[in-house]
Amino acid sequence: MNTEIRQLEPKNLWNKFADLNAVPRPSKKEERVIAFMKNFGESLGLPTLVDEVGNVIIKKPATSGMEDRKTVVMQSHLDMVCQKNSDTDFDFDNQGIEMIIEGDWVRANGTTLGADNGLGVATIMAILESDTIVHPAIEALFTIDEETGMTGAKGLEGGLLKGEILLNLDTEEDDEIGVGCAGGIDVTATRTYTIEETPEFKIGFSITVKGLQGGHSGMQIHEGLGNANKIMNRVLFDGFENFGLRISEIDGGSLRNAIPRESKALFVIDAVHEEAFVSEMKDISKAIKSELKTMEPDLEILVSKSETPEKIMDLGVQEGLTRAIYAAHNGVYRMSPAIEGLVETSNNIAKISL
Repeated sequence: MNTEIRQLEPKNLWNKFADLNAVPRPSKKEERVIAFMKNFGESLGLPTLVDEVGNVIIKKPATSGMEDRKTVVMQSHLDMVCQKNSDTDFDFDNQGIEMIIEGDWVRANGTTLGADNGLGVATIMAILESDTIVHPAIEALFTIDEETGMTGAKGLEGGLLKGEILLNLDTEEDDEIGVGCAGGIDVTATRTYTIEETPEFKIGFSITVKGLQGGHSGMQIHEGLGNANKIMNRVLFDGFENFGLRISEIDGGSLRNAIPRESKALFVIDAVHEEAFVSEMKDISKAIKSELKTMEPDLEILVSKSETPEKIMDLGVQEGLTRAIYAAHNGVYRMSPAIEGLVETSNNIAKISL
């Protein structure tokens, strides 16, 4: 772990974040971080409980003079979104996050950082460990699987907590308090299709869309960030319309709540159109990058020849697929008429796999 991180102020917070980030903690695979938090609570001599679903509860008595105050529940989630760049060799199941400092920012080396919700967890840990912070009785609740189902919060048994005030520390703004909660719905559409032999006189190409910022679809959908799946579909649709492009494979995005940063596709075109196709791809790539240059200055659309795949998808299904992705809304549907700047409804085309 980068020792520079541990020198940042406040040191107790950043050291707790560094300790936490050394522990693998993908959603639904939180066994090691549950054990880590249990050992942390017990090492402080505080009552520590792991409930039936895996949530960890650590209780700390009020400091002197605060015994008559209401108990406060402080809550954060232990799991993290695990996403990496395609050229990054990293195993989220077994490796801790490699943190780096770039200017004024703490980042991760080619992966998500885990600040959601690791900084909330680290903040609570620092408070539990502190012998100088004055506070009422605290019930620290560390839930599991927030990112992929909220099963920790849903499975919390009634009666384990006594506090009447709950502070949820899962936010990106350190100077705001939010009241309320957003809702979300996952839609997964699947179908099977006929695989066809690649006809003669076809040549293979691949396209890679990468370099996008990505982001959390629940927090950044209104920022106008590029979506790798929508960009890829635009390119494939253009190739189909003009050069007989036939798709073999698509792999775009990775997580339901992440704006996709990368997408790859393998396909064939008529050999006779090779020169014109390459020229057209340069033009459309230039146009897309120009449209997104403010928000996505590092966007790359890489087109290259490849080995010709032996199989392609059924033509009718391909046409339906590309038109459906084109028609599917991505971004904000509606802003709130009551609260300025609040997204009321939005959609994220998160993952496409073929």
